[in-house]
Amino acid sequence: MFVEYLQHLIYGYYPYLAGTVFLVGSLLRYDQGQFTWKTGSSQMLSTKNMRLASNLFHIGIIVIFFGHLFGMLTPHWVYAPFLEAGTKQVLAILIGGIAGVLVLIGGGMLLHRRLTNPRVKASSSTMDTLILAILVFQAGLGIVTVFFSLGHLDGEMMLTLASWAQSIVFFSGGAADYMAEVSWIYKLHIFLGLTIILLFPFSRLVHVWSLPLGYLGRRYQIVRRRG
Repeated sequence: MFVEYLQHLIYGYYPYLAGTVFLVGSLLRYDQGQFTWKTGSSQMLSTKNMRLASNLFHIGIIVIFFGHLFGMLTPHWVYAPFLEAGTKQVLAILIGGIAGVLVLIGGGMLLHRRLTNPRVKASSSTMDTLILAILVFQAGLGIVTVFFSLGHLDGEMMLTLASWAQSIVFFSGGAADYMAEVSWIYKLHIFLGLTIILLFPFSRLVHVWSLPLGYLGRRYQIVRRRG
């Protein structure tokens, strides 16, 4: 009885709590604390391996984000005519696995730098270190789920998790029921993902909202040396 209650609490109600805090918290922080709305870059404090680590980390995160977004929220009937669930599962394992390794390596390098470089450590907040550590750990969990997924190459587990996500996002009801027979590793991975969403407004992750798309259409700047 308690396990069932906990399952409904975490996978039925917690997603809406996390989503509400994510949206309302981001709005309030933008309105009340615009001076804290930044990445808090520490590149000028130490540049050693910074570019490599940052590129690996961000490329991996972007691939994982859009992979989860479209993979989990696209109804099966949309791609069923030209892509079998098992094939989609294999693609998710390959692409997600590679992206997870990039995040794990790049994020691990950034976390090591943040913990061991005195100048970077002194300029880092507790939340800076915590959110990076959680993201790295989450990437590690994601890589572990790949090995579990190898036992579900028919795509059924992927369809179950997608049904849960779609039930939450589209308010279909009964979302927690989809998680009843799901392995603990997927449950932990999802719980930690929801927790990242919950912590989003209180961390440097808010800079994602300020993606500088305007730079894509910006005219070139001409810089000349002094004569």
